[in-house]
Amino acid sequence: MLKIGDKAPDFTLPTDTGEITLSSLNGKKVVVYFYPKDNTSGCTQEACDFRDAYSRLCVKAHVIGISKDSPKSHQNFKAKYQLPFTLASDIDGGICEKYGVWVLKSMYGRSYHGIERATFLIDENGNILKIWRKVSVKGHVEDVMATIEN
Repeated sequence: MLKIGDKAPDFTLPTDTGEITLSSLNGKKVVVYFYPKDNTSGCTQEACDFRDAYSRLCVKAHVIGISKDSPKSHQNFKAKYQLPFTLASDIDGGICEKYGVWVLKSMYGRSYHGIERATFLIDENGNILKIWRKVSVKGHVEDVMATIEN
């Protein structure tokens, strides 16, 4: 399980516009947020909250949303909600596993594996500054902003 101070696992993932490599973003903080699925209510709200805070956020940090959705799905999701940040596709779930967000979930008495909503704040040198697990969408982006601005 990753903890504060650990080196963030590097990744290169396909995105809606090409590829992104975490280590290429050194020199600026990075917000990596994992979410279950494009176009679902909670995920859409979280993405729109990051969108609405983006003009303040992008001055201090890159923002990357990661789910198992395809780059095409991300492209449509971004266009529909005018999302200004990168959405990366972890189709095989390998990065989700490295970050410890691929977990056993339960709904309606049925168990299944899925992405736990989580956010990682990574410093300019690639180390984890803060981790939010089991994120509740309401107020989350404000909490991330407050952490970055302090």
